[in-house]
Amino acid sequence: MPTPSPLYPPEQRTLDAALALAATLGPGPTHTVAAAVMDTTGRIFTGVNVHHFTGGPCAEVVAVGAAATAGAGPLMTVAAAGGAGRGVLSPCGRCRQTLLDLHPDCLVVLPTPDGPGLLPVRDLLPFGYAHPDADPERLLRFAPQYRAGVSAGRKRATTRYRDPARIGPTWLVFEDDEHPYPRLPGVVERIEHRTLATLTEQDARAEGASSADALRAGLRGHYPGITDDAPVELVHFRVADHGAAPA
Repeated sequence: MPTPSPLYPPEQRTLDAALALAATLGPGPTHTVAAAVMDTTGRIFTGVNVHHFTGGPCAEVVAVGAAATAGAGPLMTVAAAGGAGRGVLSPCGRCRQTLLDLHPDCLVVLPTPDGPGLLPVRDLLPFGYAHPDADPERLLRFAPQYRAGVSAGRKRATTRYRDPARIGPTWLVFEDDEHPYPRLPGVVERIEHRTLATLTEQDARAEGASSADALRAGLRGHYPGITDDAPVELVHFRVADHGAAPA
C-alpha cells in the first residue's frame, strides 16, 4: 500500500469533527464509532454507528447518508474515530467499497505509526469491484493559487499521480480558507498518459508551467517520492457554464 500523506487543514477539520463526536459517545455498545465527511463546499456532516444483533450501519455510512440528506455533492474527505479514546480508525471493507462506488475521489484519514495520515479511497481497495450502475459525481482538487487561472481559462490542464480522473462532468474544487469552498462546474475533455520523465514542453505550457523541468520539479514537491518512471495523467479540462452542476 502507498505511504499515507500528512493531513492538510481541510482533512484535519474533518478529523477534528469525528474526534469531537467520538468523545461524546457513552459506554454502551450501541454507538461506539463516530465519523465525519466533508463535501466540495467544505461542509462537514457527522454520524455514529448503530450496532444491533441484526446488523447495523457503520458510522461512515451513516455520515454519508447525513450528507446525502442535506443535498451534499461528492465527498472529499472521510474520517472515523472510536469512542473511549480509541482515536482514528480505518474503514472496514464494506465501507471502503461503498465509498469507492459513491465517492471515488474522496480521501480517507487513517491511523499510522506517525499519526493520522491520508490516502485516496481507491488505494484502500486495490482491484476493487467496479459496480456497473455506479455513476458518481467526480471532482478535481486544486490549490487556491490556481483559481484565477482556471476561472479565466488560462489553465486548462493538470498533471495527476495516483489520482485518476474520468472524462466527463466534474467539479473543480479550490481548497482554501473560504467557507464555503469555491468550486466551478467543469468538464474533463481528454486524458493523456505519460511518465514523469516523458512530460513535454507542450505539456508544461498546457499546465501553465514555464518548462517541462519546472513542471517535474513542482510534481516532485507535491508528490514526495515520485520517480522518473512513475505513470502520470495529463488531464485536460474546461470550465463549464457557470451555475450548471455536473450531470
